[in-house]
Amino acid sequence: MHAPLRSRFPVVILPALFAALLAAAAPAAHAQEIRFVDAGRGDVPVYLPSTYDENTPMPLIVMLHGYGASGALQESYFRFRAHQETYGFMLATPDGTVDSFGNRFWNATDACCDFGNTGVDDSAYLLALIDAIKAEVNVAPRQVCLVGHSNGGFMAHRLACDHADVIASFASLAGAMHDNPDDCAPATTVHALQIHGTNDTTIRYGGGNINGVPYPGAVESVEIWAANNGCAVIPDNSSPPLDLDRSLPGDETLVTTYPQDCARGGSAELWTIVNGGHIPTLSSAFAPSVIEWLLDHPKPCRADFNDDGATNTQDVLAFLNAWAGGDPDADFNGDGAVNTLDMLAFLNEWAEGC
Repeated sequence: MHAPLRSRFPVVILPALFAALLAAAAPAAHAQEIRFVDAGRGDVPVYLPSTYDENTPMPLIVMLHGYGASGALQESYFRFRAHQETYGFMLATPDGTVDSFGNRFWNATDACCDFGNTGVDDSAYLLALIDAIKAEVNVAPRQVCLVGHSNGGFMAHRLACDHADVIASFASLAGAMHDNPDDCAPATTVHALQIHGTNDTTIRYGGGNINGVPYPGAVESVEIWAANNGCAVIPDNSSPPLDLDRSLPGDETLVTTYPQDCARGGSAELWTIVNGGHIPTLSSAFAPSVIEWLLDHPKPCRADFNDDGATNTQDVLAFLNAWAGGDPDADFNGDGAVNTLDMLAFLNEWAEGC
């Protein structure tokens, strides 16, 4: 059962990834400080820019590597650290556990990638890691983000499904969602970005299977998130294309959004790399484009009830109008009823601001 996968993942993916690293641009400047955090599996590096201030919350991006890779190798490919000074975020690069084939992996979905059936709970581990990072440094609670490649992309989908109350946004390159949409029941909205090449022969753009276990395609994965976020599943292809793969001519990446009727704090987007493979030759625009997307999609500020970007008396008036009318949005404490407890909860959070 496992022999085809043993040759497929380490023998095909890793050499291609090493080749992509050799072809990449010269190394860029790194962040100024590294903290190490242990959530039960050893130290995980958390890279901080020089602008980090213990008294000021800063966004956190957790990077999830592909099957057989590592956090360090994934960062060498994505090159997020070179942009920390510009965008002001902290970066964690954890490692998955090692399987019987000697490859690091994340136990994300039925299809990928616990091929030894270890049952390791990576969803719980990564949540514990985020909590441990929050205890060590000042993380902006509305900007905990994920980015993953391949197996790491599967894991980003899984973590957002399981811990939607924590994860603001995620980007998955060449990963996929649960095949059964019922396996993902997020407690609240999450901003979801899928990036996928149409010529990916490892995790296929149109969906496929690994060892006979199916996974959905890129479009289906995004549309599951659109539905979870209350968006109308009506694609909008009017956004300008991007140049994410420098081995392909022109702006090869098509952008599809689902902008209609999304609930607060939720969106779904697909970047299709036309003729792109499983390990694209990333352009200099890839990292900043993904970082900007992640940081531009925080959790909503609940005290900003009218969603105008400010916390002021207008929010109180908007909440009181909704509360007086029994609007479900006024169920601020989420107990299924609109009553005075919601008013008290809102006023307490409004007083604290964002």
